[in-house]
Amino acid sequence: MKSNRSCKFTDQGVTRRAFLKGLGVSVTLPVMESLVSKAQAKTLENRPKRLTVFYSPNGVRMQRYTPAETGVNYTMTPVLQPLSGVRDKFTVISGLAHYQASAFGDPPAGHGRSCPAFLTGAHAKATEGSDIYCGISADQVAAQFFAKDTQLASLELGIEPPSLLGSCDINYSCTYTNTISWKSPTQALPAMVAPSDVFEHLFGDGNTIDEATRQMRLAHKGSILDFIHDEAKRLNRNLGSHDRHKLDQYLESIRDVERRISKARQTTIEMNLADLSVPANIPHDYEEHVKIMLDLQMLALQTDMTRVSTFMLGRELSNHAYTNLGIPDGHHALSHHANDPDKIDKLVKINAYHMQLFADYLEKMASIPDGESNLLDNTFVIRGACIGESNDHDHMDLPILLAGGGLPGNRHIAAEKHTPMCNLLLSVLQNMGVPIEQFGDSNGPLAGLTA
Repeated sequence: MKSNRSCKFTDQGVTRRAFLKGLGVSVTLPVMESLVSKAQAKTLENRPKRLTVFYSPNGVRMQRYTPAETGVNYTMTPVLQPLSGVRDKFTVISGLAHYQASAFGDPPAGHGRSCPAFLTGAHAKATEGSDIYCGISADQVAAQFFAKDTQLASLELGIEPPSLLGSCDINYSCTYTNTISWKSPTQALPAMVAPSDVFEHLFGDGNTIDEATRQMRLAHKGSILDFIHDEAKRLNRNLGSHDRHKLDQYLESIRDVERRISKARQTTIEMNLADLSVPANIPHDYEEHVKIMLDLQMLALQTDMTRVSTFMLGRELSNHAYTNLGIPDGHHALSHHANDPDKIDKLVKINAYHMQLFADYLEKMASIPDGESNLLDNTFVIRGACIGESNDHDHMDLPILLAGGGLPGNRHIAAEKHTPMCNLLLSVLQNMGVPIEQFGDSNGPLAGLTA
């Protein structure tokens, strides 16, 4: 699909409509064949399964979130009410817990342990320094499995810039609350928060992504890597065994970059955006920012640039003030409401707003054709928070929704009390085709997910 449209963006903000017009794409076209290679277009009817995680910080007011009835056609609660129009697309799962978010003698930092445990099921090391330690997250298990088939192993997105200095919770590094994705126990993956960064990450350096320029840049990068590879081979003859091992690790990283470039060159993206100027700063409007980031995520999934992505509506401990809702108070401050009715009402309003954003996300995904189905049916979407009742830092009853993946919706599954959250993560990985029998502290797949 070609477009000669141009669109200018400034650091004063950007509207979602203008941004997508500038991209020269419509994410609701029938099958988006023009955004994939001819070889890929032939296999659109057999689209792969994907995984996305939609995360909101600071827990929820569980008394106004959890349905009273189980099974189908449960009564929608005040927090879930914005999802009424898409109730057939998701399942409420209650009773899931993260034992590893418990203190076990460590400092009482609810957020600092619960956030890193959310997708890992691991107990984070209490440290304010660089010696962070947790576990690999479920999204990264999937990313490693699908990495050979996609240009990007995964895509980590967020809304708030990370906190970089010291501890954000008692004796816990800010790294633990900045992200939910862990490539390894010692490597947390930062979330990109600027649309311009995501755009360049997906389509290449600079503001122009016409196909000829993109392919030229990829070829240039490939030639540089070839040169590095040849030089390393010559160097290897004169190295000792220890240095050879270090060089082998370095070359493995080079080979991963080569693989990504190869995948990128196999994908034809016919867009002429020579006049595009990407926004210099993060958009000022929170909701526009959210929708731009999610549109970019969906574009990456559609084009099979990646099959795994996480999205954070805010950092854990976020004190964002939702002035668009008429609430000047900080989110985290309200989450510790001490049973003040006024604070609880404001918190519930924020919780419901986050659900509305999720409802819009599900509707958009379901409207995008993907082979013989749609993007939502081919994507497992986990929506949740790392703590349940926010006033208590409760990590033993988490607010989890599961959508997409071809699974039935309009259900409330009440798992046995304190069932490991990792049972759900294990089930999702297995349903995606990942050969795995155990994850985190799982003790088996979660029962009742299939029809």
